Amino acid sequence: MSAVKNAILSFVEGRGEELTAIAEELYRHPETGLREFRSAALLTDMLERNGFAVDRGIAGLETAFRARIGSSGPAIAILAEMDALPEMGHACGHNIIAAAAVGAALALGHALPPDAARIVVLGTPAEELGIGKIELVRKGALDDVDFAMMVHPSSKRQVVKMFLGLARVRFTFIGRPAHAAAYPDEGVNALDAVIQTFNGINALRQQLRQDVRVHGIITDGGVAPNIIPEKGECYFYVRADDLDELEGVKKRVIDCARGAALASGCRLLVNEDERVLAPFKVNHAFSALYSSQLAYLGLQESTAPADKNKGSSDIGNVSQVVPTIHPHVPIGDGLHIHSEEFARATISDKGKEAVLEGARAMALTVAELIASPEWRQKIIKEFNGG
Repeated sequence: MSAVKNAILSFVEGRGEELTAIAEELYRHPETGLREFRSAALLTDMLERNGFAVDRGIAGLETAFRARIGSSGPAIAILAEMDALPEMGHACGHNIIAAAAVGAALALGHALPPDAARIVVLGTPAEELGIGKIELVRKGALDDVDFAMMVHPSSKRQVVKMFLGLARVRFTFIGRPAHAAAYPDEGVNALDAVIQTFNGINALRQQLRQDVRVHGIITDGGVAPNIIPEKGECYFYVRADDLDELEGVKKRVIDCARGAALASGCRLLVNEDERVLAPFKVNHAFSALYSSQLAYLGLQESTAPADKNKGSSDIGNVSQVVPTIHPHVPIGDGLHIHSEEFARATISDKGKEAVLEGARAMALTVAELIASPEWRQKIIKEFNGG
């Protein structure tokens, strides 16, 4: 094991500039969800040049890919997000995620014998749209995977971070237009229905669990002040710690819209996105194995609570079907994702070190996982509820 670990660390050290260059290249050429053509090509070409067999355009997604090396043993997937945010670029740090994933995989391909394990890199597009990993799970891309992992940049080094489930629903109200001054009695105001929906949801918040979040926007409120709006639209996210609560709250939100339609006299169209983001299923044994590699590297974890500042991600859907970890690597104090400051930090000196930390820590974790049937059994037992 010590020889394998030394080989991993030596490889990452020797290829460090090449790995951090991936993050910088993605930063310079950001691509939004389902349009990551240049990004996917950069990652797959590098993996292919280093002996990985690559399948492109998997799961019906043009930019999704599966790169693999190794002939037998446990299958470990390392996930590479690569999409950027509109206008803000890599303000969520997916350039670091992709670079660290490739770095870990290349190090393992270098350090392990071919029959030790099956190392899989999954290119997972459109995380910001909440699509990529859901489709990969649906289309069976993880059916033959035993364990999954990725790292995410953050202001803290944190191994366990919880995520909320997320459901999305759009409401379209159809009314009747009329001149707002001359013939108001002839109109049916769709914007009134939208506003009543928001008011109903705001009243509902008093009876919601502390983990529940409901937030929305008006996407169509009419065309002119002197025309009673014929159509009004709004779009809501509903979040909760578990899928049962998520489904229950979503139904109550829909009832608010139905009540608003009834009160205003509008016709209501409900569009529920079937792609629900699942909450993250924490695996404490798997997390402890990663933590032990941080200790091996002499790195100190943050003591921040795992349930603070929770968002949502399609990594939750992966965690529901296979034991998964999603540690955070630090790129600077006091930074918040989805900001220009965060994007710039991904190519700072700390950002570059985060790439290498993620590559080292994931590769070392995989090496321990492969070497220890006891760890694998413990992780799987916890995943299965044992």
